[in-house]
Amino acid sequence: MTSGTGLAVFLAAALVIALTPGPGIFYVGAGTLAGGRAEGMASSLGTGLGGLVHIIAGAVGLSALVMASADAFTALKVAGALYLVWLGIKALHEGRAEAPGAVNATGVRRAFRDGVLVEATNPKTAVFFIAFIPQFIDASGSVALQFVALGLVSVVLNTLADVGVVFLAERARNALAAHPGAIARMRQGSGAVMLALGATLLFARKPA
Repeated sequence: MTSGTGLAVFLAAALVIALTPGPGIFYVGAGTLAGGRAEGMASSLGTGLGGLVHIIAGAVGLSALVMASADAFTALKVAGALYLVWLGIKALHEGRAEAPGAVNATGVRRAFRDGVLVEATNPKTAVFFIAFIPQFIDASGSVALQFVALGLVSVVLNTLADVGVVFLAERARNALAAHPGAIARMRQGSGAVMLALGATLLFARKPA
């Protein structure tokens, strides 16, 4: 494992990355606005599990293989981008269709499943693990074990950031309980952001 100073640098960088808005955070926020804390927490757990997919893949070399193959990277990128676009369109549609006094919820199970897919199909997460974590690994030790350990730290920080978003979004939802139209507009805004993120991901270039 890296030295104490190196670990501190890793934790600081991982924390900054965890707090940087991305597909997972916007999905969790949209889910909380729509279905409350239960759906938000389910979404957070889902994105956490999706992150574990990248850790396991990275530890066995699959992520590196995807990054090395233009076709594999493109397939993963397109799948993730299209899924985000679909979620964005869904959020926009549900926001417009909401009747006064009601907010559409997707259900805890579906929120969890969508959270897993949002994170698991995000190639930028794979890029992060492959490009960032190895810098803090001691080659004289077990590379796979260190990769998993540091990856778990990153996933925990990301999940904690998502949980923080859940509570913030829930507070906004409760404050706007008497104004369902405002919640609908916020949900539409989250949908628009997810659409934009999906489009950005779709045109992302494979790392050199």
